[in-house]
Amino acid sequence: MVFTSDYPIFSVTVDMVALSIVEDELAALVVRRGDEPFLGQWALPGGFVDIDEDLLAAAQRELFEETGVRSGDLVLEQLRTYGAPGRDPRGRMVSVAHLAVLAEAPSPTAGSDASHAEWVPVPALLEAEMAFDHHRILADGVERARSKLEYTTLATAFVSERFTLSELRHVYEVVWGRELDPGNFQRKVRHTEDFVEPTGETWPSPGGRGRPAAVHRAQSREIRALATPITRG
Repeated sequence: MVFTSDYPIFSVTVDMVALSIVEDELAALVVRRGDEPFLGQWALPGGFVDIDEDLLAAAQRELFEETGVRSGDLVLEQLRTYGAPGRDPRGRMVSVAHLAVLAEAPSPTAGSDASHAEWVPVPALLEAEMAFDHHRILADGVERARSKLEYTTLATAFVSERFTLSELRHVYEVVWGRELDPGNFQRKVRHTEDFVEPTGETWPSPGGRGRPAAVHRAQSREIRALATPITRG
């Protein structure tokens, strides 16, 4: 199919910032590029949007084609658009980046033009060279996740359907990179409306010492605004 236009022609791509907690660290799903440009460098999963394809569908497809990870068990939203001239040496490209959060980090399988796929700790990636402007996109995605923990229920997307408040606090500590006072955190969570609710169950404490921990669940699996923000400050 051949297209002609009186205006400069450019391509639209999608890129995915997929985050999860892996071995007590915030990690991002990245691939090694199997083709030029940037052969062998870390890159975010992504690729070109088909002419008849919706942006969200393209993001879901590229994530699966390059890593084998399906979008059914993740929270997904648009992050922002990146369109600086020269961001891609192949030509004029505008990328619509998406942010995804997974409670479990499935083992990825590289495909398409990716030679390898892996969950890599975010601090290591932010110090490494990445293809295109993916270093900036990753940093923006991480900051979006950090800020959304303050004013939305996004933290519940990092844990399983049932969880303890200690596990929920661990999400905040890992994503924010700082320790929180357990008592203050539990009081804030319990006094925040429409956030979490007890299931009536308890789980044994780690090592079998101490009181059993109350099990909670999100009042809604849909991410929504918190009535009372939980701030980093």
